[in-house]
Amino acid sequence: MSERNSTPLPTSGSASDSEDTAHDDLTADLDLAFDGAEDILRAWRRGMRPDADLTVSEWADAHRKLSSRASAEPGQYRTTRTPYLREIMDALSPRHPAQRISFMKAAQVGATEAGNNWIGFVIHHAPGPMLAVLPTVEMAKRTSRGRIDPLIEDSPALKERVQPARSRDAGNSMLSKEFPGGILVLTGANSATGLRSMPARYIFLDEVDAYPASADEEGDPVTLAEARTTTFSHRRKVFMVSTPTIRGLSRIEREYEASDQRRYFVPCPHCGAMQWLRFERLRWDKGRPDTAAYYCEGCEKPIAEHHKTQMLERGEWRATTVSADPHSIGFHLSALYSPLGWKSWQQIARDWLAAQGSEEMLRAARNTLLGETWVESGDAPEWQRLAERREAYAGAQIPVGGLFLTAGVDVQKDRIEIDVWAWGRGLESWLVDHIVIAGGPDDPQCWDKLTALLGRTWVCTNGAVMVIGKLAIDTGYEAAAVYAWARAQGFDQVAPVKGLEGFNRATPVSGPTFVDATIGGKRLRRGARLWSVATATFKTETYRFLRLERPSDEDRNLGICDAPGTVHLPDWIDTEWLKQLVAEQLVTVRNKRGYAHPEWQKMRERNEALDARVYARAAAWIMGADRFDERMWRQLEKQAGVETAAAVAKPETDQPVEPQAGRITAPRRRGWKISTPKYME
Repeated sequence: MSERNSTPLPTSGSASDSEDTAHDDLTADLDLAFDGAEDILRAWRRGMRPDADLTVSEWADAHRKLSSRASAEPGQYRTTRTPYLREIMDALSPRHPAQRISFMKAAQVGATEAGNNWIGFVIHHAPGPMLAVLPTVEMAKRTSRGRIDPLIEDSPALKERVQPARSRDAGNSMLSKEFPGGILVLTGANSATGLRSMPARYIFLDEVDAYPASADEEGDPVTLAEARTTTFSHRRKVFMVSTPTIRGLSRIEREYEASDQRRYFVPCPHCGAMQWLRFERLRWDKGRPDTAAYYCEGCEKPIAEHHKTQMLERGEWRATTVSADPHSIGFHLSALYSPLGWKSWQQIARDWLAAQGSEEMLRAARNTLLGETWVESGDAPEWQRLAERREAYAGAQIPVGGLFLTAGVDVQKDRIEIDVWAWGRGLESWLVDHIVIAGGPDDPQCWDKLTALLGRTWVCTNGAVMVIGKLAIDTGYEAAAVYAWARAQGFDQVAPVKGLEGFNRATPVSGPTFVDATIGGKRLRRGARLWSVATATFKTETYRFLRLERPSDEDRNLGICDAPGTVHLPDWIDTEWLKQLVAEQLVTVRNKRGYAHPEWQKMRERNEALDARVYARAAAWIMGADRFDERMWRQLEKQAGVETAAAVAKPETDQPVEPQAGRITAPRRRGWKISTPKYME
C-alpha cells in the first residue's frame, strides 16, 4: 500500500473542531474590531463632551479666540483685560439664578464681546435654541459676517460643531447656525416674522434702544422676542444690552431701573475707599484735558490713570437697590472704566469739551461716554434753583443784550396774562414784564387795556426805549373774541396762535392761514391770520435753555459770557410764576397699540407762565429771529446802543420828566430805523 493510501482519513469530529477554530478566530477579530470602534466612539465622545461645569467667563478664557477681522487685540480672550465683565458673563451661565440680565453701558467697554462669548458658550457647553436680535435684519447680516463667522472660525471648539454655511445646506446660512443640540437664529427687530420664528431658551437682545417702536406694526420687538421663551420659563436667559438714548424712551434704562441696579465699585489706590466712578469727579485744568485725573470721594486725592488696571482687578459689583423681581439683575458701566489703551480719561475729557455748544454732540457724549440717558429738556428744573438765579437788572427794564421785544398772551376766563421778553443774539432772553389784566375776554375794558399795551415802552440800560415787536396771543379760549381783537389791531404787531401737539423742530411755527371769525353771528369776509405752533418743541427748548450752566464770577472776569439761549429772570418775579414756568414734564405715553411717544403733561394746575413763554418765543420766530443774518444782528445792536437822545436839562418844576430817549420799535412799525429784511415781508 502506498503511503498515500495509508494516511488516515479525517473523521467528522476533526472537521467540526476546525470550523470552531475558524469561528473563534472570526469572533476574536470582530471583538477586536468592535473594541476599536468603541475606542474610537469613546474618543469622539470625549472630544465632543464639553468641559465640566464651566461658567461663561471660564469658557471664554479657555476656548475663545479673537479674530483679527473683528478685534483690535486678536488672540486668546482674557477676562482679566475687562474684569468687570466677569460677573456679567457668569450671570448668563445656566447655574446662575438670574433669568433677565440688563446691561446699560457706554461705548468701548467690551459688551459686544461678552455677548459673543455667551453665544460661543451656548454652542459648545449648553446647547439649546438661541435667538440673537439686532436693530434691523441688515445689521443682523453684518453681525453674522463680521462677528459670528469669525467667532466660529477662529475658535476650534466651535468650528468642529458648526458646519460652514453652504447654499445647499438649509441648516446653516447667514442668519441660521445649527449645532449639535441647538440652533442660533439671528434676526432684526424690524422683522416680526424673525421674532416669532421659533421657541428659544436663550435670547440676546443687542442695542435695544435702536429697536423700532413696533416690528412690522405687530407690537414691541422686545415683547415679541421674549414671548419665544414661554416654554423655557424656568430655564430661560434673556440678555439685554444697549447704550442708552433718551430718558423716557430708553428701553435699557427702563430695564435697568427695574433691576437691582448694580454698580462696579473700585478701591482708591491711596486710601482704599470703595466707590463707583462718577463723571463729576473726573477733573482737569481749564482748557487742559491732558491733565484729567479722577478724584477719590474718600480722600479727595487725584488718581492717575495708570492705577486703573489694578483698580479694575480689585473691583466688585454691588447692588444699589432691591429689585421687585429676584430673577432680574442689572449692570451699569460708563467709559470711565474702559481699560488702558481703549478710552482714556484724557480722551473722555477732550470729547466732553468738544461737545459743548452742540445739543446733538452733548447727547451723544452723555450716551456713549457716561452710559446715561439724555434728558430731552423735558424734566423741569427745580423752581428753587431758578429762584436762586434771579438777577437784578441794574435799574433798567431791558438789560444790555436785549435787542427787541415780544409778548406772549394767555387768555383765561377771568383774566389775560402777558409776559414780555427781550431777545438777543443766540436767542438769549430776559423776562422784562409780567402783566395780569383782570376781566377776561367778555370785558371790553380788558381788550382796551391790552390794546394800550401795544403802544407802551420799556427802557433799555442806555436810555433807549422799545415797544413790543410782535405779540402772540393764544386762540384756545374764546377764539372769536381773540380774532376780532387781533383783526382790529392789524397783523403787523399781533399774531393769533394755535398750539398743536407733537414736535416739529424743522418748522415749529407754520402759517399764517386765513380763518373766518364770527362776531355776533356775522361772518367776516376775510378772517384773521392764524399761526400754528408746535408747543412741545418750544417747551423742550425752553427747559433746555433753563438748564444751561451759568459762568462763574471768575469766568466772567475772564470775559466768558452766558451761553446762547440763556434765560434771565428778574429778581422781582415771585415763586408762583416760577412754579408755573416749570409746571409741565415730558413723559412717555403708550397708545392702545403699544407705541411709545413723548408727551407734555401738567405736574400742577397752573402753567400760564410756560404757555406765555412759548407764545413769546413763537412771536420771535415769526419775526425771523431764528433766521437773522449777521447784518441784521449788527443793525439791531446799533439801534439799541447808539440811537439815544441827549440828556434833557432838569426843568424848573419839581415834577419828574421822562427822558426823551431814542425809541426802538418792531420791524415794519413806525419809528423803526432798520430796513426790514425781505424774508420778513
